[in-house]
Amino acid sequence: MADSDIRTQTFGTLLTAMITPFAKDGEVDYDAAGQLAAKLVDDGCDGLVVTGTTGETSTLTDEENLAMFKVVLEAVGGRAKVIAGTGTNDTRHSISLSRRAAELGVDGLLIVTPYYNKPSQAGVQAHFESIASATDLPVMLYDIPGRSGIPIATDTILRLAEHPNIRGLKDAKADFGGITRVLAKTDLAVYSGDDGLTLPWMAAGALGVVSVTAHVVTKQFRALVDAALAGDFATARKIHFDLDPVIRGIMTRVQGAVATKQVLKWQGVLPTSTVRLPLVEPGDAELALIRADLAEAGMDFA
Repeated sequence: MADSDIRTQTFGTLLTAMITPFAKDGEVDYDAAGQLAAKLVDDGCDGLVVTGTTGETSTLTDEENLAMFKVVLEAVGGRAKVIAGTGTNDTRHSISLSRRAAELGVDGLLIVTPYYNKPSQAGVQAHFESIASATDLPVMLYDIPGRSGIPIATDTILRLAEHPNIRGLKDAKADFGGITRVLAKTDLAVYSGDDGLTLPWMAAGALGVVSVTAHVVTKQFRALVDAALAGDFATARKIHFDLDPVIRGIMTRVQGAVATKQVLKWQGVLPTSTVRLPLVEPGDAELALIRADLAEAGMDFA
């Protein structure tokens, strides 16, 4: 199980899966991205995942991905780990993008399960191992069957953990039995990939969370992670309960990136809440639900 010194971790302990800001015309707003990255780190993040799912990577060009890595490195490099989302469902493409990210100086790679293709577990393993062998960077596996269509089977994770560059796992599978085996049998740094499961996963030995909701309540998530790492589960439990309506508002009413951009706009952090198709901004009924959830947590945007 990973050591709990939060300042010496390969990936960090509180990582926000950053949104990619867009101007009203849909072009990437790199100035806003740099400012957001700095704010997140100032407020307590020790790692940032750049152009993962929440960063709308599927509608970014490679050049936009790479430019985002560069902007975030310039904004927070040396103060937080910058983890590049370079996984796709094309192994060769992922290798190419990973190598280019490595040349820019990122601290690690987040590689998602190859989606849509539905490979066998042997194919999943070969995909990850090929990418992990392409650079010297530490790799965090991203297991999210709800988006990828297939899981990384627990036995596959155990085998992948033997690769020297595969160092972490972002788990969004909600399989407590499976993650217990991974924690017990490997040295992977495990992160909850589901904001609402941060506390139980950390109680079992996970190192932290890769969070979407932390965009809008960074300090609270920092306090939750720190309390859990210190074994202060009474404090962690109270924060967990306090965060529940915020997580509900960000993660269950509309797609997470969509809700996050809207709330960041309400908070005055982003100038726009623009997303790229096929994502669309929330409708009035959805906005009302998000406002009500946040109001329950004392965040009033009426």
